[in-house]
Amino acid sequence: MRLVVFDLDGTLINSEALIIETVRESFASVGQAIPTDDAIRSISGITARDAMGILAPGVDSDRIDVILNAYRATYLQKAGLAREPMFDGALEALDRLQADPETILAVATGKGHAGAITLLERHEIIGRFSSIQTPAHNRGKPDPQMIETAMDKAGIGREATVMIGDTSHDMKMARNAGVKALGVSWGYHSVADLEAAGAHLVIHRMEELVDAVDKLLEA
Repeated sequence: MRLVVFDLDGTLINSEALIIETVRESFASVGQAIPTDDAIRSISGITARDAMGILAPGVDSDRIDVILNAYRATYLQKAGLAREPMFDGALEALDRLQADPETILAVATGKGHAGAITLLERHEIIGRFSSIQTPAHNRGKPDPQMIETAMDKAGIGREATVMIGDTSHDMKMARNAGVKALGVSWGYHSVADLEAAGAHLVIHRMEELVDAVDKLLEA
């Protein structure tokens, strides 16, 4: 048996436009200096509180709470109006992986638990995953706990597990968990960032994903 763990935003789900717009509007709504788009891309994958702290350096904890609440309220409002699309080829890749009876799928995302569940339900893919790991019940990326919990629930060891993600946080989490790290170049972080964070392999098209998983777990 083998375990394939997916990040969501930037890996399976094309959420970049929505997240950038949400951060910009939420910061403006509370009178906080609006971060650059590149700064917003850099925090994808980590917990929302940690992300707000990075995007608003030097502010105290109470102010972070104000910004975080504005972000969450704005996101929920926008997410209810717009459907974040899956990347082209993502469903086909999931189909190919699930066609193998020895492959189990899971999710490890920095998204809030309710947001992750809602997103997966909207796309009608929630039943494809054996577990959905979020910072609600685990430490956030790059701590390995989300992957470790997914492995425990699946009953699969690190030698047969691969983490797929688009950010350096995903690659570091995989390395910290002792599993294979598969980077995808169509998300938030550059290929150089993924490689510097320890990616064993970086792919550039969704059509390459299944073969890359096979290559890494058969190595």
